[in-house]
Parts: sequence; C-alpha cells; structure tokens
Amino acid sequence: MTQLGRRTALKLVSGSFALASLPWSRFASAATRGDQTASDGTLSITFNQKLYSRIAFRGRALTSFQASEALLFEGRVADAFNFADHSRQQIEDSRHGAGQRHLLSGLSKDGIEKQVEIIFFDKLPGLAMLQVHYRNSGTAPLELAGWRNAAHELADAPGGFWSFSGATHPDRRDWVQPVEAGFDQRNTLSMAASDYGGGIPMANIWRRDAGLAVGHLENVPRLLDLPVRKTAKGASIAIESELPLTLKPGESFSTARTFICAHTGDHFAPLSQYRQFMQDEGIVAPKAPQSAFAPVWCAWGYERDFTVEQIVATLPKVRELGFEWAVLDDGWQTNEGDWHIDKRKFPRGDEDMRALVKAIRAQGLRPRLWIAPLAADPGSDVLRNHTDMLLLDQWGAFQTVTWWNALTQCPGYQPTVDYYVELTKKIIGDWGFEGLKLDGQHLNAVAPCYNPAHKHSHPNESREKLADFWKAIHRAAHDANPEAVVELCPCGTVFEFHNLPATDQYPSSDPLSSWQVRSKGKTFKALIGRNSSFAGDHVELADNRDDFASSVGIGAVISSKFTWPKDTDRPTSPLPPGGFALTPEKEALWRKWVAIYKQHMLPQGEYLGGLYDIGFDKPEAHAIAKDGAMYYAFYADQWNGKVQLRGLGDGKYRVRDLFNDVDLGVVDAAANTVSARFDRFLLIQATPERA
Repeated sequence: MTQLGRRTALKLVSGSFALASLPWSRFASAATRGDQTASDGTLSITFNQKLYSRIAFRGRALTSFQASEALLFEGRVADAFNFADHSRQQIEDSRHGAGQRHLLSGLSKDGIEKQVEIIFFDKLPGLAMLQVHYRNSGTAPLELAGWRNAAHELADAPGGFWSFSGATHPDRRDWVQPVEAGFDQRNTLSMAASDYGGGIPMANIWRRDAGLAVGHLENVPRLLDLPVRKTAKGASIAIESELPLTLKPGESFSTARTFICAHTGDHFAPLSQYRQFMQDEGIVAPKAPQSAFAPVWCAWGYERDFTVEQIVATLPKVRELGFEWAVLDDGWQTNEGDWHIDKRKFPRGDEDMRALVKAIRAQGLRPRLWIAPLAADPGSDVLRNHTDMLLLDQWGAFQTVTWWNALTQCPGYQPTVDYYVELTKKIIGDWGFEGLKLDGQHLNAVAPCYNPAHKHSHPNESREKLADFWKAIHRAAHDANPEAVVELCPCGTVFEFHNLPATDQYPSSDPLSSWQVRSKGKTFKALIGRNSSFAGDHVELADNRDDFASSVGIGAVISSKFTWPKDTDRPTSPLPPGGFALTPEKEALWRKWVAIYKQHMLPQGEYLGGLYDIGFDKPEAHAIAKDGAMYYAFYADQWNGKVQLRGLGDGKYRVRDLFNDVDLGVVDAAANTVSARFDRFLLIQATPERA
C-alpha cells in the first residue's frame, strides 16, 4: 500500500463518511502507469491517465472513457487531472459492513488537486459510493460554479431507453418515461416552483440489457440536480451541483456522497439497493398499523361545500361495500392555518366534531381527518399573530402555496413545530380521529429560509429539518393513539425520501393516469418494502374512473370518493361526466373489487419487482408472492397472445383469472406461459397443485 493509503482511514462523522487525513501535498509520480480499476466484481470503474472513467458491468463495458467527475466554472469545465496515485484499503464499517475503499489522486494543469474516493460494500454488489475531494494548490482563489459527479453516457441499443427521474416537476409528469428524441430533464431536487420541490435522490436510465443509476446518499436533502437527456449517440446521466463556492489557496472541499449503480431490469433494482443503504443509515419506513391496509372511502367527492348530513347519510353504504376508513377532507375548517372548526357546518364546534367521529365509528368505520400543515391563509389569525412562523427568502419575501393561495410556514422553526404538534394532539386525542391525511404539494420540500427570527445555522436548515417536523407530527399522533395512521399526500410531487420515517401510508398522490398509479406503486414498493402501506388514491382519478385493477394488481390499498345517492349540488369545480355518484352499475363493480381486494390482501404480500421490466416487457406485468401463491397483473389497452408467469417455484400451479373467475389451466416453471386475451387488465392467481 502506498503512503497515501497508509495515512488515510475511514470514519463516520454525523452519518457521513469522511477522510481522517488527506495528504494533499503528495503528488509524486505514480509507481505504476496505465489504466486503474476499482471493482467489486459486478461494477467496475476504470480510470485513465486524465482520471476520465469507464463503466463496466459484469465484465462488459457499458461506456467509453468520459469526463465523469469535474469542477464547473463560468464558461469552462475542469475535468482533466493527471493521474498520480491509486490506493486500496479493506474496510469494516459499523453500519454497512465489510467493503473496499479506493482512492485515486490527480492534479490539473492549473494546480487543482483531486482525490476520487470510491467505496464498494460487499452486501451491495453493483453499487459504488463516490465522493470527490478537491484542493486549490494554486496562488489565486477559484470561483467555482458547481461540480459534477458520475457523468456517463450509455450508447444506443435496440429498443432505446427508459428512465426514472426522482425529481419533482410542477406539471406532475410521469416518474417513469421512455427516453425519446429531444428528451432533456434537469431533474432538480431544489425547488422547481414556490411549492414544488424535493423527491427521491436518484435518476436512472436503462436499456433492455443494462442500466445506470446515480444519486446521493446524504442523510438530509441536498440541493442537487440529476440531469437526464437523449444524446446523439445514446442517453446521458449525471449528478450536479450549481451552488457557487470560492475556494481560496490552500482550501479544500468535498462533494456530497454520491453513488453510481449498474444493474439489469428497471429502476426497482437500484432503488432497492438505495433503500438498503439508507436503511442502514437509519432512514427507514415504519411498520404500519394493520388498519393502514384497510380500504378507504373519502368524502372529497362532496368537495369543500359538503354538509355533515351528506357524509353521515353515505356512511351505511360505505360500510355495506366493505370500506373501513371514512376520511373527512377539506372544508371542515374556517381556513388553512388556524384550523378552527367551521361552525356553519359544526354549530357546536368541538362537540359536533366529536359527534361526527362517533357516527363514523357507529358504522364500524375508522375516522381520518384531512389537514394541510405549513400553510397559512391571508386573513387567518395565525398569520396575523404569528408572522414569525413564515418562511422568508433572502429578500424578505414570503413563499406561496398556490393551491390555497396561502403562505408557507417554516418547519425548521420550533414554534411552528409546537403549533402543529398541539393540533395533532387535539385531532387524535380530543376529537378522536384515528388517522391524519396530510395533504398539499408544499409538504414535500420547502425553500431555504432567511427569516432572522429563526436563527437558522444556514438557510437550507428549513429544508433539512422538514423530516424532523414530520417526525414530530407522527410521534404526537402515535402518542395519542398507538394505532393511528399518518398519511402523507404531497399532491403530484415525487415523494421526498427523507420524510419516509414519519409516514404510515403513501398514496399515489393525485395520479393523472392509471400508468402513474402503477409506476409510482412500483417505485414505492422498492423504497418501503413489506412493512408499509401504499395506496392507489381515489379510483376516480384512474383511467375511466373505475380502474381498481391498477391498484389491486400491484398490491396498493384501494380508495374511492364516491357520493351516494347523488352528487353534490354545489361543486367547486366541474364534475367529470357521470359525476361521482354511485350508480347501480358502479355499486356492483365497486362491491366486486372490494371483495377481491379483501379476500387476497395483496399489499401484505411480497412485491417481486425484479421479475418484470416496467418499460420493456409487454404486456406490462407485476408479480406478488403471498401465502404460497403467486399473483400476476398484466396491463395493456388490448392483448391477444401469450403471457409469461415468472418466478414460479417447483411443481405445478393451477392458474385462475381472478376477476372473471375462469380457470386458465396448469403451468410450471419450465412451461410458464398461458394464452390470454384481455382488454385493460388481467389478474392471475397461480396456486400450487396438491400432489
């Protein structure tokens, strides 16, 4: 081992890896020349004499040598660093176990020293943690415009590319998309609008044969970008920071902890590895209460101008159909911010709210209440009396929540936290609700806060402490009722991963299509595993406003906002054709789907996301293992042909069309196809044949 290798050691500082010592002055000629490779046997990263890197997966090159790690300046990029040294070190980490650490050093022509640190952990084959350290060894300050890590281009291949982008976009576009000509997404994890931001810190491109995923591994949100674009020869991906920095002579800095992962299949595989790494870091979804898997009815079909009488009159039908939750949505309050009961609907205030909770329970249902924390309406008491809670930008201007025309409150300010903790205690402990529906696109992320009253250590503390805000709400709810269900619905955004530990149920969050229900579902299944609950959101938001199949087939909790016996007479927005009223035809269909859902309870099975590629496999397919049986869901506008049942165990399986209750014959792992003809969906149960 070189002296550089002997003088460095791995240690854990506040959840982040750091080098104990960086001997920046040692840039003597290397003892060996030629390409240098860091590998775990699955993923190989080879560096040339400029410290450009090439990626190989299972011995096969995926990229050419490319300027993968660089410093960004206004008008130029520093990406060529003459190779100086490569050290290797076996490590044993207290959280992630055994692994190997590589440190490659180089020097640019203008005197910038670079050290690329790569760590492979034995239990995460194919994933490398990547952090780059730079030092200004020149005599003049360096005005950096940012940095770039893991920038690679995959070459074109038959079938093209698919992508997963974990960043939020205000137009609520698909998370999973084909990468076609002209595709170019910046994918910022910063604020994309005043109330849209954050997400899952990973982007992924894949071909039929292999893919590359990149992201960051920090324990708090980072304001990074994950650009994905179609190039003339393929598709490119990277991690970038656009935060400027002045690096004085002798000063050094390190990039965020980033990663690159090579894989087969779709985004499920790298997301699962990301989840495992972050779980070992302590960021893990809680084990949801059993009630988090029960079917949900929401009163939002009556919209904001509901009457209590409408809701109470619908409850018997809710129970009769087999739903188990009744959610009181937006409209019970005087405004967003004060969260006072609207006495036009509840004349006796608290007493009437408790009475509604009692009426819900009398039907054998569980009551849940909607709120939108961190939003304060103009004219609200809390805005007038507690302007100190507001999140302010660097010019002292407030941030808006567009849907409610409200102002954003800062989650990193303790009085804001205390205010909503007390509200949670009242809702669960006093009024008696058994769950919370926390709603609004602004809940996912907030902008940096410059409010001087908050005394933040740095402006982005508001963003970093948002997860702690949700933990305080979650803890207060569970202190009041250990079986409470906290649902976080950041409307249309890509769920902020760091909020995961404070959430019992994750809805598909205002999907624009059934494809979004299913592709979001696969994403969440990778991130939350078997312990937590993903809900498909109101079926009325899916295709044809009746597509329960897209929820049932992927193991999502089903939900509806039907009205009965008729729609509201005072809609706040135009109703869709046919409205939300439960007609006799709908009632029969709803009843059938609830029965199928409750009989098989697929959300509590094991979602086998690695069996099918959501982009390339046709028809689209999903698989779940539960109680010794295999369940398959296939989706297409129309299909007439073979479908393959992957993942079968030993022996023969009896195959049945669940929805139509039709026997489809017997298969086994060697002969695992059946002929199928269907419109929209096919749900299959494969049960082992008894000997």
